[in-house]
Amino acid sequence: MRDGLPEVFPRLWRFAISLTSSADTAYDLAQTTCLRALEKHQNFTPGTHLDRWLFRMAYRIWLNELRAQAVRRGNGLLAVEDVDIPDTNISAETNIFVQQVLRSVYDLPEAQRVCVMLVYVEGHKYAEAAETLDIPVGTVMSRLAAARKVVARRMNAEGKKTG
Repeated sequence: MRDGLPEVFPRLWRFAISLTSSADTAYDLAQTTCLRALEKHQNFTPGTHLDRWLFRMAYRIWLNELRAQAVRRGNGLLAVEDVDIPDTNISAETNIFVQQVLRSVYDLPEAQRVCVMLVYVEGHKYAEAAETLDIPVGTVMSRLAAARKVVARRMNAEGKKTG
């Protein structure tokens, strides 16, 4: 467990930022997930995918945090414009396009956004994402199809505004 966590941590943090929309909150979520993983290491089956186990754990911790926030003070998510995502060696046009796509993805409903991040960013298969989120594979496929339509529609609208 201790050997696998450092290798998976950057991907775990990236997944956490897709959930939280905040670099600081994502880091806290990733740290909490690692701590929980160390505490619950006996529940992990060696030889299976540590990343999927951690992603599922992070997702559940985040859902619990959202529920707790809703009870305490309401929804505390940040706008994607407020998230500082490092950018290295990318052309201005590419950077603008990436920002537009990310903004469209972050504006998706949470269920669709999480599916997009697991499948398209993390590279999980539909079945793996379904297992991580504890939902049917068909639901993952449906959410991805709906997300693609929304993002494509938004990108077409953005293109018409700028072009």
